[in-house]
Amino acid sequence: MLGTSARQRRLRWPELTPRDAAKTLIEAASSGPVALLFGREQSGLSNEELDRCRALVHIPADEAYSSLNLGAAVQVLSYELRLAALAQAPLPESGAASAPEDQPATAQMLEGFYAHLEETLVQLDFLDPGNPRHLMRRMRRLFGRAAPTVNEVNILRGILTAAAKGPRHK
Repeated sequence: MLGTSARQRRLRWPELTPRDAAKTLIEAASSGPVALLFGREQSGLSNEELDRCRALVHIPADEAYSSLNLGAAVQVLSYELRLAALAQAPLPESGAASAPEDQPATAQMLEGFYAHLEETLVQLDFLDPGNPRHLMRRMRRLFGRAAPTVNEVNILRGILTAAAKGPRHK
């Protein structure tokens, strides 16, 4: 999922141009669902909404008026998506689809993983819930860039479960 915004936040997100974002989404769509998230006309996306995104899409505009209205932003990105879709060559017939566990993890799976990760980090006294700073936001960005598969998320959750149990004594 990619999010749109005219402004950067204190903690910077990876940023894509509309053209690069369109290429990224079209390529990723061959492996599973993708999303392009637009914020509200007046306030844009919240940090919590952007936390669900792998990168931020910024439409460069004049500094005097750096923000486009929602309709204009949708038009620009729709245009870029259409160009990217037309430019992509047809995918060759592979004969066999990849196994379900090799598919990209769904947003729901990733949200479950992030909750599990946060819970385990608190349990291990690595994350102070009273002063979390930006640790979980940074972890989301790390795993967002990695684009884990279903199998990889299952492996990571297994590691978290084992870590929460503590070391085995023989």
